[in-house]
Amino acid sequence: MSIEMMAGSSRPLGRDKALFGMLTRVSKQKLIGLVLTFDLMSMWALGLFALMQRGAPGMYESPVPLITVVFVPLLAAYILQRIWAYTIPALGAFARQVRALLIAMVGAFVLVMGLYFVANIDIMEARGWLLRWALYSVVLLTLFRLLTSRAVIAAEKRGELARRAVIVGGGKACEDLIARLEKAGERSITILGLFDDRGGDRSPDQVGRHRKIGTFEELEQYARENAVDLLIIALPSTAEERILHLLRKLWQLPVDVRIAAHASKLKLSKRAYSYIGDVPFLAVFDRPLSDWNAAVKAIFDRVVAAIALVAFLPLLALVALAIRLESKGPIFFKQQRFGFNNNLIGVYKFRSMYHEMTDHHARKQVTKDDPRVTKVGRFIRRTSIDELPQLINVLRGELSLVGPRPHATQTMAANQLYQDVVSGYFARHRMKPGITGWAQINGWRGETDTVEKIERRVEHDLHYIENWSLAFDLYILAMTPLSLFNLKSAY
Repeated sequence: MSIEMMAGSSRPLGRDKALFGMLTRVSKQKLIGLVLTFDLMSMWALGLFALMQRGAPGMYESPVPLITVVFVPLLAAYILQRIWAYTIPALGAFARQVRALLIAMVGAFVLVMGLYFVANIDIMEARGWLLRWALYSVVLLTLFRLLTSRAVIAAEKRGELARRAVIVGGGKACEDLIARLEKAGERSITILGLFDDRGGDRSPDQVGRHRKIGTFEELEQYARENAVDLLIIALPSTAEERILHLLRKLWQLPVDVRIAAHASKLKLSKRAYSYIGDVPFLAVFDRPLSDWNAAVKAIFDRVVAAIALVAFLPLLALVALAIRLESKGPIFFKQQRFGFNNNLIGVYKFRSMYHEMTDHHARKQVTKDDPRVTKVGRFIRRTSIDELPQLINVLRGELSLVGPRPHATQTMAANQLYQDVVSGYFARHRMKPGITGWAQINGWRGETDTVEKIERRVEHDLHYIENWSLAFDLYILAMTPLSLFNLKSAY
């Protein structure tokens, strides 16, 4: 099947079975997240079900079975991830999925029984319910994988899971690249169009079925507005200055950037290249989070946010009551801020200012003893309690628990907009913003009245993006309460 050129809108499902709709109407990241969530939730539920069925009352007095129920699904999911079972190609291959499930289940349960043996726990007593649990899990997850594989194959045939790509360049190099991709029958990408500053014979307005849709200066905005996943640079190696100019612009985008190496005279080791079909590419920039990491982070965010909302409910109610009793106006304050990929999102906070003095665009930052701030507002701002309603944004998928803090659109440092002060400022929007972050726990929170303060904040944000891991998120969450004792910059 040749590469297709698609419009920006998604295609209707048509006559597809409703059973597949839930799986095919989502992005790759959400599909992987759905499969991972189903694996964990079903294994936890089946583990409890098998535990309730067994006739060994002695083990009910021990916490070991419940710890096992929590631990085994996490271990199985980890093994599946390590053998690349949570990828779109793997999810579309049913036989591969069955093998992966068997490997993960055998590995997880054998390890648990080994730990039981080392801890001197009666394996014979636990063997029955562990085997039932493993059998139930294999049967259910195999059936789910059958459904998933059929849905993935159907979606791939329609091009719905293809990476949305644009090619930067034109002329012979671009023509050869497209011909190679089409010859390989590669359908994992969809070419949206071409970008080039040149015209005429050097770069015609159309190459094959793909037309030129803009210049280099229009590329960044197009990539942000059209959910581009992949930028392919197909310029000759002699155009070094043009390539460097492009890279200085493209590094701020949350997309993969590749340089086509099919026509390069410089031949490197195969390990130096990534491939689409049999076409070699040099990786320049990668998205901060892969589909797997993005799915794990999204699941973690929503689970923890839901638990936190329930745990903080009494505190939220007391703060809401205090705000209502002190001053007139709404309890919550909603402000437009920059989110992922520069998209605007409405961020929720407890209202900390007098209603008539509210600054929706943050043109004037809050300073020490600011008369606009109420007494309750001063306390909740210094302790960051005013940020707790943003857990709602996390549940909605607009914010993460940890990430670069979202800034209001008109916020300034030294009377200049942030994006005018810091070169590459929008690179911090390559990842979803968070309630707390690496900059915040290092003291870079509150007022940014100098250029240095916003530079240090962006510097920390970029460090976080480049070094993200779930363990890093856990560390930042653990350190956030301690960082609140540093109140020098929080007004």
